[in-house]
Amino acid sequence: MNVCAIMQPTYLPWLGYLDLVDQVDVFVLLDDVQFAKRSWQQRNRIKTPAGLAWLTVPTRVKGRSEQRIIDVDIASDPSFPRDHLRSIDLNYRRTAHYAPLADSFAQALTAAAADRRLADLTTIMIAWLAERFGIATTVLRSSQLATSGKRGERLVSLCRAVGAHAYLATPGSRAYLEEDREHFEAVDIEIAIHGYEHPVYPQAFPPFQPNASAIDALFNLGPDGAAACLRSGRRPRTALSE
Repeated sequence: MNVCAIMQPTYLPWLGYLDLVDQVDVFVLLDDVQFAKRSWQQRNRIKTPAGLAWLTVPTRVKGRSEQRIIDVDIASDPSFPRDHLRSIDLNYRRTAHYAPLADSFAQALTAAAADRRLADLTTIMIAWLAERFGIATTVLRSSQLATSGKRGERLVSLCRAVGAHAYLATPGSRAYLEEDREHFEAVDIEIAIHGYEHPVYPQAFPPFQPNASAIDALFNLGPDGAAACLRSGRRPRTALSE
């Protein structure tokens, strides 16, 4: 059965996001819906001695309240991505696996930011993370697919566009999927809910705090250890009605 998941692109996403990508055949980045300022679309957190701290991509929003994610420009801020790389280096340079990954990460982030489009940046960095975590899922962008409809209808249209017979959704989607389930049932697309429990791992600056960007696990554990850690948090999928 061909399984699909659909999510808005996230900047340096957390482990649960990557586990969702890892569990499906096709992952669609929903990049042609409205941008939400100061959301996970443009920011995430790293671990510091003071706790979790935000890294936010500066974006151009003045006079653009209705813009789609795909249309969002990164602000012409000469300090980005230098500031993010400096913060990451300051807080992870002493972790066991930062040094072998640092140059590749810096090159990917700098090159991705040079295009000045937020969706391109997030897409490239998700691909960088997926490669390090050993995730081989096909990742597409909704703007590349000829689909239509709103809410559930749009999700069904995207599932059909990629040949999916099942849709794996996040727990936060349960309520509106219950309302829109008829659209899936009409074309025999099964809905399941992703199950994930954040794993605990050796982390710089104890005590452990969950829900940081996946780079936290990667720099602390290395690619093999982070991949095993990622999958250790996987829990059984549940039916929409459960």
